[in-house]
Amino acid sequence: MNNPSFASCIEVCNECAVACDMCASACLIEQDIDKMRRCIAFDLDCAAICRTASSFMARNSEQAQQLCVVCAHICELCATECEMHDMDHCRECAKACRACADECLKMAGKPHMGQRMASEARANQ
Repeated sequence: MNNPSFASCIEVCNECAVACDMCASACLIEQDIDKMRRCIAFDLDCAAICRTASSFMARNSEQAQQLCVVCAHICELCATECEMHDMDHCRECAKACRACADECLKMAGKPHMGQRMASEARANQ
């Protein structure tokens, strides 16, 4: 790997992608699959962007930081959706997504979304 500072983020992105795949797969066998459609869609999008971000970092792409910001946003959306469901697989996925979002923002040198919103609120006072 060209940039060892990406190692942690690559690992967390890969873990998130696996968690999203597992969640989507588990959602497909839930009793009321209609309620899970949006969750499945977010899981698939999140897994794909996490793998793409991991790939960009592994090859030390100049666009890795920008892509990680997008990845963090999609991870947050996926986590929010998964948190709406009571299943263990959704809760585990949400946890992995939040960790990935935090790590991607850290790698990109951006504050966590909650931190950014708090600092923007202070600036507007």
